Amino acid sequence: MNPSQLNELATDIRQWGSELGFADINFSEASATQAEHFLHQWLDRGFHGEMEWMARHGSKRSRPNELVPGTLSVISARLDYLSNPDQEQMERLLQQNEKAYISRYALGRDYHKLMRKRLALLAERIREQLGELNYRVFTDSAPVMEKALAEQAGLGWIGKHTNLINSRSGSWFFLGEIYTDLPLPPNTHAVNHCGSCSRCLTACPTQAIVAPYQLDARRCISYLTIELAGSIPVEFRKAMGNRIYGCDDCQLVCPWNRFAKMTGEQDFLPRQGLDAKDLVELFNWSESEFDEKLLGSAIRRIGHPRWLRNIAVALGNCRPTSTEQKRVIIEALTARLNHPAELVGEHVRWALGELGN
Repeated sequence: MNPSQLNELATDIRQWGSELGFADINFSEASATQAEHFLHQWLDRGFHGEMEWMARHGSKRSRPNELVPGTLSVISARLDYLSNPDQEQMERLLQQNEKAYISRYALGRDYHKLMRKRLALLAERIREQLGELNYRVFTDSAPVMEKALAEQAGLGWIGKHTNLINSRSGSWFFLGEIYTDLPLPPNTHAVNHCGSCSRCLTACPTQAIVAPYQLDARRCISYLTIELAGSIPVEFRKAMGNRIYGCDDCQLVCPWNRFAKMTGEQDFLPRQGLDAKDLVELFNWSESEFDEKLLGSAIRRIGHPRWLRNIAVALGNCRPTSTEQKRVIIEALTARLNHPAELVGEHVRWALGELGN
């Protein structure tokens, strides 16, 4: 295909992507080598914690052609997920310590399957147009530096909190990629607009953003409640507050999120009332209830013991406003003292201690 035909195809791909619900589609060359040294520095400092998979695969993570031979271009896609753009409501929820705060991305259906399916549909549309196409789709599912590739494609810039920020839509969105052997015209690298702002660094409850553009995952509440398999370090438990799955604080204070838009995806709307559920009610879910109620949710991946671990910490951070409320919390915790998983028992004992019991 000549340059004119490739430009026309790029326009068509954006249109097809829009029809599939994507907020943005852009293109980049198949290389993220400029970000390689940042990755190596991050790994060398041990900031990845127990996420040992981040150190696997060598340069395949930053060189798409090594992961998928023949890759010439990366199609990066953005999909908004925020179900309620009222950030004041989210901030109020963080102050209601008897309620559970769950990261907004995890309130609805697991995005992995939805994004991969949409990307595959887009790739097949391109294949239909061309007659043939070699490709692979990814959504946080392989050694792919998706934020670096999206930045190169002009979908946004990597902010000081290390999330991607779009000047028109903020940062409440998912990313996905199509690696392809098409030589699509690359977009211009995004320009950083963080300026002198440091709100995300100040807002982080555990000071996990140790410097601009440097995140120590070992301190991050998202890591502690999702990726960490063992005991949550005591030094971070109080700072977790009522955050039982993930953390959005750095996004809540970002000025660019005043432009955030509500998602049009019904699958991303809150399920089971998870946008403002009582901690005790969630803590009382049996393992079968956990599996059933969270079927199709990203939360289900952490398993019931870690779910209880996280909520036990949040209950320990509660400050009951009545004797009856305190009694209900203590009864719920006490009922889990002899849980088969010592991980649960340890955190329950800590929580009871915090409640003076």
